[in-house]
Amino acid sequence: MNLSGKVAIVTGGASGLGRATVEAYVDKGVKVAIFDMNEALANEVIAQCGEENVAFWKVNVADEDSVQDAVQQVVARFGGLHICNNYAGIGNAVKTLSKKGVFPMDQFMLVLNVNLVGTFNVARFAAEQMANNEPFNPDGGRGVIINTASIAAMEGQVGQLAYSASKGGVVGMTLPMARDLASYGIRVNTIVPGLIHTPLFDALPEQAYKSLEASVCYPQRLGQAAEIAHLAVFIAENDYVNGECIRLDGAIRMQPR
Repeated sequence: MNLSGKVAIVTGGASGLGRATVEAYVDKGVKVAIFDMNEALANEVIAQCGEENVAFWKVNVADEDSVQDAVQQVVARFGGLHICNNYAGIGNAVKTLSKKGVFPMDQFMLVLNVNLVGTFNVARFAAEQMANNEPFNPDGGRGVIINTASIAAMEGQVGQLAYSASKGGVVGMTLPMARDLASYGIRVNTIVPGLIHTPLFDALPEQAYKSLEASVCYPQRLGQAAEIAHLAVFIAENDYVNGECIRLDGAIRMQPR
């Protein structure tokens, strides 16, 4: 896909991996719609990238009406939709059973609703709009959906039950969604990040941060948000990448704790 002139939705695009991807797309000539809950941070991105290139919608990704309306508004404003990156996600640290009792169901469902249901919700409405596009290549391509999982989907640690279950669900959706949408010329892939440096890590003591770096095989450092964004651009551009879950993790394999 030639990205110049295309239109993308990036959920969680106001910060972290999402913001880095918004910036990378704008550099490629893409118009980007940020779906996020943090308007202040989104406005910072718009100020940096230009309001002609980036727009913001306050969207709860797990809410059907909110997502459907926002996706339609994106198409009305920018004239189409070709790329959808789902980064919006949350986590918690709760064990199945602990001295506090069993894992509270509301806390479990909150993570699943944002990470798994929210990803599916945005992807399905994005696909609906992409299917209306005229093919942009000889293969009949009309769009690409890029979801985000985590290495916790495969190697969840103690206390990551809900997060791991939600991200495992995203991995599990990848191939059947790609197969479902193949006849429309819409590809589906999932990025599977390892330990990526975000502002959350800045609050860690230096010793703890160094320990995390040392747990990575090579290179022995945390990944950068720009490296995730680079992978997103590659997936969007390469029309033969489909149905894949791609780890970007420095060959780390997480231990139980």
